[in-house]
Amino acid sequence: MFNSECLGVNDQNHLTMGGMDTVKLAEKYGTPLYLMDEDMIRNTCRIYKNSIDEFYNGNGLVLFASKAFSCKYIYKVVREEGLGADVVSGGELYTALSAGFPADKIYFHGNNKTYEEIEMAIDAGVGRLVVDNAYELDLIDEICTKKGKTADILFRIKPGIDAHTHDFVKTGQIDSKFGVALENGEAEEIIRLAMQKKTIQIVGVHCHIGSQIFDLAPFELAAEVMMNFIADMKDRYGLELKELNLGGGYGIMYTEQDDPVEYHEYIKAVSKVISQVAGKRGIEIPFVLMEPGRSIVGSAGITLYTVGAVKEIKGIKKYVFVDGGMADNPRYIMYESKYDALLANRVNDEKDDVVTIAGKCCESGDVLIKDARLPKAQAGDVLAVLATGAYNYSMASNYNRLAKPPVVMVSGGEDKLVVRRETYEDLIRNDL
Repeated sequence: MFNSECLGVNDQNHLTMGGMDTVKLAEKYGTPLYLMDEDMIRNTCRIYKNSIDEFYNGNGLVLFASKAFSCKYIYKVVREEGLGADVVSGGELYTALSAGFPADKIYFHGNNKTYEEIEMAIDAGVGRLVVDNAYELDLIDEICTKKGKTADILFRIKPGIDAHTHDFVKTGQIDSKFGVALENGEAEEIIRLAMQKKTIQIVGVHCHIGSQIFDLAPFELAAEVMMNFIADMKDRYGLELKELNLGGGYGIMYTEQDDPVEYHEYIKAVSKVISQVAGKRGIEIPFVLMEPGRSIVGSAGITLYTVGAVKEIKGIKKYVFVDGGMADNPRYIMYESKYDALLANRVNDEKDDVVTIAGKCCESGDVLIKDARLPKAQAGDVLAVLATGAYNYSMASNYNRLAKPPVVMVSGGEDKLVVRRETYEDLIRNDL
């Protein structure tokens, strides 16, 4: 019934998260409300970390992909669970550092890092800069030369893998804005350029083939391609690439149609490929990194709304309007992403209505779910959209001058506010 292990139903027919009544939490904090299960997040972190220990003998590191959900509290959680962090902007880097996250366990990504962002990263002493292009390589060299420092880098490589996912979240093929390609020689050329720069230490290579992937095969193939590239660089230039970052992209269950692979199975399958190629090509097994984000927080989150108007267009469709929408979840209007929903205050009532759940923004496309099957909804019902822990808070906007919802974590039967609700005063804070 549910797409998350942290959800249940109590004697009042209310949806629970971590055993806590979500209807009561909606009353306490108001709606819209992002609700997340900290215990589930921590458990998923441990699954990943334990898999690294088991299949790589601890010779690796899991990096939480900050873009999925970035706030000070999540960095506290993943730090305590022994993970590093992948950041893609100065803002994510600043947030992680503000939370006391160790800079040497931060990997800084991005296809167009600014001079100021690179300088900030170098000054902070981030563990690795993941270089996307030759322009960025020159900027790093310029900044390091000025400061008398060196930078440890990885190169983002496009391995030419079709991950069989949505076009907007496929990043491993040659026609992608990210990284340098293997097929046309870009990857080898940029490594030759970097080898000539005294401020640069080439530590390893990185790839990311896409997001929301349910197959093992693309990850196995990516590992094979990247390991052979590492071996080629050693054969041709004597270059020892000691780190291999295979990115993220592991799928989660948004609806009953999704069938994700258990996360440790990804790591197990890829570890076999890495070991086989290392033995065949006579190279050492590298320090292996991965960057799960969605799979750590996605299923651990829901969004609660209050139902307002219900509008039926006779013979056409019925709309159920909620007090949020595309401002707190733009993923439908961007990707036509699919979600499941239920009435949190009437979970087990008969679902005898098919409706379109729409938001309050002044846009015809402000839809959360089409053809949702619910009990007959009425004003005041609490509606829960499931699996919203990733990319919802991160992508939220102030469109129509809507204030962003708060984030509440539940753990051990207690609730904790970790991001407060924005106020109207927050909305005009920077206005002059």
